[in-house]
Amino acid sequence: MEMHELSRFALTTLEVLAFLFIFIIGASIIIVAVLYVIDRSQTKQAIRHNYPVIGRFRYFFEHMGEFFRQYFFAMDREELPFNRAERSWVYRASKDIDSTIAFGSTRDLYKPGTVIFGNCPFPKLSIDSAEPGEVTIGQYCKHPYSTRSIYNISGMSYGAISKPAVLALSNGAREAGCWMNTGEGGLSPYHLEGGADIVFQIGTAKYGVRDPEGNLNTEKLKTVAAHEQVKMFELKLAQGAKPGKGGILPGAKVNEEISNIRGIPVGTDSISPNRHIDINSIDELLDMISTIRETTGKPAGFKTVIGARAWLDDLFKRINERGIENAPDFITLDSGDGGTGAAPMSLMDNVGLPIKQSLPLLINKLKQHGLRERIKVIASGKLITPVEVAWALATGADFITSARGFMFSIGCIQALQCNKNTCPTGITTHDKDLQSGLNPKNKAERVRNYVKNMVYEVGVIAHSCGVVEPRQLRRQHAYIVSPQGRSIPLDELYSGETTYVHT
Repeated sequence: MEMHELSRFALTTLEVLAFLFIFIIGASIIIVAVLYVIDRSQTKQAIRHNYPVIGRFRYFFEHMGEFFRQYFFAMDREELPFNRAERSWVYRASKDIDSTIAFGSTRDLYKPGTVIFGNCPFPKLSIDSAEPGEVTIGQYCKHPYSTRSIYNISGMSYGAISKPAVLALSNGAREAGCWMNTGEGGLSPYHLEGGADIVFQIGTAKYGVRDPEGNLNTEKLKTVAAHEQVKMFELKLAQGAKPGKGGILPGAKVNEEISNIRGIPVGTDSISPNRHIDINSIDELLDMISTIRETTGKPAGFKTVIGARAWLDDLFKRINERGIENAPDFITLDSGDGGTGAAPMSLMDNVGLPIKQSLPLLINKLKQHGLRERIKVIASGKLITPVEVAWALATGADFITSARGFMFSIGCIQALQCNKNTCPTGITTHDKDLQSGLNPKNKAERVRNYVKNMVYEVGVIAHSCGVVEPRQLRRQHAYIVSPQGRSIPLDELYSGETTYVHT
């Protein structure tokens, strides 16, 4: 080949390479643009909507983590407050996809505190299964509340969570047949729009039912109670994230709508007192509950975190002295390791007994004072998987509620941004752009699936133990691994005051 032909060949090759380079760059730009439009216009996945193209890498890395986590990431059950195994189960249950696993459990079944259910030799057949039994709350009320629901949505205020999040949860709760707690922020139109049964929470600031001085306004209370969807009233004494401290919503989030709902000025920091200013004693607590019940005609109870144990004896003794008709219709027991509310680390980490210690204590005290049938118990706090819900039922709870479990069901990725206005999934932010990725219709379906699969899998545990439905689980059906390595039946372990911290 002559020199000029070689030069021509080299030039032609460079031209081809240049053309290919330009083509690849152009094609890449077009692909990125198309993906951007697709991601930005879809509302099924909030991360992809809010962070077009780049957000896709999250799902890629999450998938690759299944294969590389042993080298670069935490193991399945190492993370806090919720580990990957727990979150993954909720995600799968919410999407109604296969939740089976292979090649054995990754849970350490020898670790002290591990709950193990005792299967029986002749488990119940599927054809023998039954719906959860109906429970009535408030038999002394004009309008008692009866429901079969086991797993319900705990208190999350409108303001703390976004409008589309409230709509997703309220619609999903209706479809699932469970109730939704308003949280202390009052009753919004979006709670009602979904059509679910509602538990109205009265926080220490009494938002939505307060007078200008922060006292209970019975006329406003009657207005709330007039809504047929509002089934019960919960007086919040304390919550697990911050026992002894009230809620905080920055003034920047208090717009005109939230101002009207809560009954406070626009732009003012929404700061709740650390306790009810008009409740200074057990008698005043029981008086307030009676006032709420008599004013509304509906069940009234209180929410708290157990710390001082002797207080329970004083409370239950006084109830029996006054007459059981004056008892709270229910007690919602929150866990010291709660977390949906923004709180000081000193309180979140160190104050209040965890639910795994306080629930058996409360049930035992109610039985001791003859009030177990009169007062229903709602357990709350990190109970987001079937084994935890089954444990709570076996221990003695009538109902279970969760906030963070339902946050996972509508897309929460545990970004730990709840106390800021930067939640990437649109759940705890008022940034309209970030909210736009949370489609209430799609997420409501996930809420329904989560409840459905939760009840089903707790039922599977119940059948293995030889009972036909979850509410028939009892303490003798489960064990806890002791520090000495011996598995102790719950009925033996919880017969006294000492309990082990569970995993």
